[in-house]
Amino acid sequence: MADTKQEDIWTVGRILTWTTDYLKKQGAGNPRLDAEVLLAHALQKSRIQLYTMYETPLSEGQRATMRGLVKRRAAHEPVAYLVGHKEFFSLDFEVNQAVLVPRPETEILVMHAIEIARESYHDKPLSVIDLCTGSGCIAISVANTLPRATLVATDISTEALEVAVRNAKKHQVLERIDFRQGDLFGALAVHETCDLLISNPPYILTKDLEGLEPDVREHEPIQALDGGSDGLAIISTILRQAPKHINPGGFLLMEMTPELREPIDQLLKTSGAYGKTEWIKDYSGQIRHLRARLAV
Repeated sequence: MADTKQEDIWTVGRILTWTTDYLKKQGAGNPRLDAEVLLAHALQKSRIQLYTMYETPLSEGQRATMRGLVKRRAAHEPVAYLVGHKEFFSLDFEVNQAVLVPRPETEILVMHAIEIARESYHDKPLSVIDLCTGSGCIAISVANTLPRATLVATDISTEALEVAVRNAKKHQVLERIDFRQGDLFGALAVHETCDLLISNPPYILTKDLEGLEPDVREHEPIQALDGGSDGLAIISTILRQAPKHINPGGFLLMEMTPELREPIDQLLKTSGAYGKTEWIKDYSGQIRHLRARLAV
């Protein structure tokens, strides 16, 4: 039997190099990272394990699995959907096309929620409402970090809530999070209040949706992105109705796009219900979050 030629052997190292080059040509933003995550998934290994396996050849079945994943990634399907999970606030979350892929900048909301709990409530039990919960990443991360907090998490999508419930079970916080289906405050009782209301609502202007990266535009749920013609369709409702559901002196934390700072500021002033407000920058220095405290 003739020896197999070295160039015919597809090792971990060779697959990583080829996939990185190919995805780079297809316009992937992080081709090497994508290649590593996809191959680790195909081999059912961790990314760290790959570094000790560079000379390990793949079986035909493993190669077939990897080919399928790379083909779908080249068509701009998000890596998180391909592997079925995404890390957020050091926790692993199930994701699929019913929910947005959690972003690093949204972790800033969780950090401020923790800061509010410790500085203003001194680790006393904190009641939290999370609107537009999606995968549940915000509510679950807060519950995981603040073991005495109780939360209500709402979403209009029953499919998204199914994902969120599974994530809450995985991280053993389901008993402290009441997941409810409904349109924003429609899922709450009329006089139901909290100490902290958090939301990462849809805020992209409808006209800007076509300009989003194809990974987002073609695969993530548009309902969770589209903020209407001015980006304020959901945000204005939240700002208007939130004071009825936040205890005096309580807080509102909300994600937004930097372009909406001025109109949101005007809505806050028009409301008259909010006291101190803070505009929080993301990791790139852009205004990304609002922290507002209700007047006492």
